[in-house]
Amino acid sequence: MKALILLSSLGVISLLAELFSFKKLLYPLVLLGLIATFIFNIGDWNAVNNTYYKMLQFDNYAIAFSSVIIVIAFLWFLMAEGFFKEETNLTDHYSLVLFALVGAVILVSYTNMAMLFLGIEILSIPMYILVGSSKNDLSSNEASFKYLIMGAFATGFLLFGIALIYGATGSFDLSEIKTAISVSGSYSQIFYVGMLLMLIGLSFKVSAVPFHFWAPDVYEGAPTVITAFMATIVKLAAFAAFLRLFDVTFFRVYTSWMNVVWMLAALTMLVGNITAVFQTRIKRMLAYSSVAHAGYMLLALLAMNNYSNSAILFYGTAYSIGSIATFTIVSIIAEARGDDGIHSFNGLGKSNPMLAVVMTIALLSLAGIPPTAGFFAKYYIFTSSFMAGNVWLVFVAIIASLIGVYYYFRIIIAMYFKEGAHEHISLEMTHKLLLIVITVAIIALGICPDFIIKLL
Repeated sequence: MKALILLSSLGVISLLAELFSFKKLLYPLVLLGLIATFIFNIGDWNAVNNTYYKMLQFDNYAIAFSSVIIVIAFLWFLMAEGFFKEETNLTDHYSLVLFALVGAVILVSYTNMAMLFLGIEILSIPMYILVGSSKNDLSSNEASFKYLIMGAFATGFLLFGIALIYGATGSFDLSEIKTAISVSGSYSQIFYVGMLLMLIGLSFKVSAVPFHFWAPDVYEGAPTVITAFMATIVKLAAFAAFLRLFDVTFFRVYTSWMNVVWMLAALTMLVGNITAVFQTRIKRMLAYSSVAHAGYMLLALLAMNNYSNSAILFYGTAYSIGSIATFTIVSIIAEARGDDGIHSFNGLGKSNPMLAVVMTIALLSLAGIPPTAGFFAKYYIFTSSFMAGNVWLVFVAIIASLIGVYYYFRIIIAMYFKEGAHEHISLEMTHKLLLIVITVAIIALGICPDFIIKLL
């Protein structure tokens, strides 16, 4: 709860920064605020009184996911330094990001359907604005409009599903719904229709196939730093909410939704990876890669065992830090060379060895190659799914992963084995520090994965 209060306070302070003329202090203040939020959040570990008004529960599950989200947000702010320097409404942008983080924390800690809806909307509404924050860029405006329209439809499905489940169980509280399911054993058709509608709404938020069609256009049209925020923090928070709802509340009716999620996972992994192979622009390729990674995380949703929570937490962490590094370098290259096509990475290994090395390590992690964090991320996801008996789905995941290796290595080959521009790209000190820290984290988590796996 302290994390929620501190993030909300930071958001309000950001709004007041322009009024009281301390805009220059806002950036370091936000970074210090995130550090303080992380410390206070960890301080609630194993807390006894962790439920608030039967709406939010800051148990170890919520604290672990929110802590990772705060760390990723800190790295994101390091990545985004200077992005909005030319904007007159700097304070508005910071406050929008911070309020989106508030929504993310609500999504990992809700215990009531009403808070699930509020969390999604508090997270989504700032993102609709931030996606279109490059006001002079037509593709950014188009991406924002598409995201808004598709998000509104997805919210409609979610609300309709919540209403039907309330009609069947008489409650919005997750524990009461779970108890009602356990006592009754079966429900009328409106309950199962409601559950299916909620599954559709949440599948949109995590960009699972066939509800992914918005992601490539929105990811490509949005400013790169906003794309990085969507691909990491938004996706991780949505999956934490997905897991809490289906693996906990709807556990007793597992057989009624498992086949649907099985198909979603298989299609998401295959379609995401296969489509990424044919992309020539890095941001669009990473958008389809993000879709594919959503499919891998759906495996944990199906596992229904003690490894599910730990597996999805570790996978989300490994994927997020790898994506932050990747999008940071894509942003730097696109700004320097005016293009984010794969050809813009030609010769990067000779002209900018540091960028090439970090990009290589990040891509190897996303591909699941040892000794990076991404290898153990996929190992734990595949193991948990295999132990749950989803052998064929694991086989599909392995095939999809091999396809993913192909398009990740296309970038690595372009950097080291193709001739390109030889100008040296200067890096800001903040970006150098960020890339070094992420590289160390990717290797460290690949060597010592138990640091996160044993949290839950």
